[in-house]
Amino acid sequence: MTETSTSDTDRALGFTIPDRHARGRIVRLGPVLDTILAAHAYPAPIEALLAEALTLAALIGSTLKDAGGQLTLQAQTQTGIVTLLVCDYKGGELRGYVQYDADRLAAGPENPSLFALFGAGYLAITFDQATTGERYQGIVPLDGDSLSAAAEHYFLQSEQIPTLVRVGVGGRVAGGLLLQHLPEGEDGRERLHTRLDHPEWEHVAILGQTMKAEELADPAIPLETLVWRLFNEEEEVRLHGETGLVRGCRCSPDYIAQVLAKFPPEEQQAMADESGTIFVDCAFCARKFPVVPAPLDNAGIVT
Repeated sequence: MTETSTSDTDRALGFTIPDRHARGRIVRLGPVLDTILAAHAYPAPIEALLAEALTLAALIGSTLKDAGGQLTLQAQTQTGIVTLLVCDYKGGELRGYVQYDADRLAAGPENPSLFALFGAGYLAITFDQATTGERYQGIVPLDGDSLSAAAEHYFLQSEQIPTLVRVGVGGRVAGGLLLQHLPEGEDGRERLHTRLDHPEWEHVAILGQTMKAEELADPAIPLETLVWRLFNEEEEVRLHGETGLVRGCRCSPDYIAQVLAKFPPEEQQAMADESGTIFVDCAFCARKFPVVPAPLDNAGIVT
């Protein structure tokens, strides 16, 4: 197989290895990641943290079979430097932001550990199914050395699916690999049985662990090439449909105006500043949206 120079970013690629009863997902973020990070101007440690979280959101979210479904990652603590991290994925659209204590971050080490950032925090992974309206969530402690380790723990604890997650971040390019064991093929069987030992999964996991972070974050290496490097000795590897990834913040002036319209005019007026305008902040896209509140007459009645 001949490798060619290219720039392969902002897409997710699925694959299965039938003989090993495993499935995988590989993603790489480039301009999408740069756009999201540039809107916030975060310090380097916070950028790296959000880049990893967005990559995880793309990895896990792109496995949703419900095209209108949403995956949300939320990492939170009450005592850490980072008080809240939120990312979500919906239909190939990614967004995310971080709330943190800038003074404590500046006073800490140059490259803080996950524990230094969060302390005794937790990671919540939430799936919202658009077709059925169902929602389910799993919560795991942030007691590993990365968000990726916490995601692995989530799948083992909440989903009972042996999982390997690898993420590489290089500046404003990031890539990730997700491998999962499905004991009876692509659709799997009852999750209880995944607690049994399966040598075919050990083989896949060992190969997956050889993937280097710099390979995942190298836009010159096509995603298909990375899959081939790992599993070229397998009898069959099936590539599945790819998903394009874009930055997607669902806020808009019209949407925000519709939300504010649900409040009584008196409350809208109370929200306004001295100029008589309500400014609504969107934490995801770091923008302020001006909205004129509903007017009142002298008797307090909408005109």
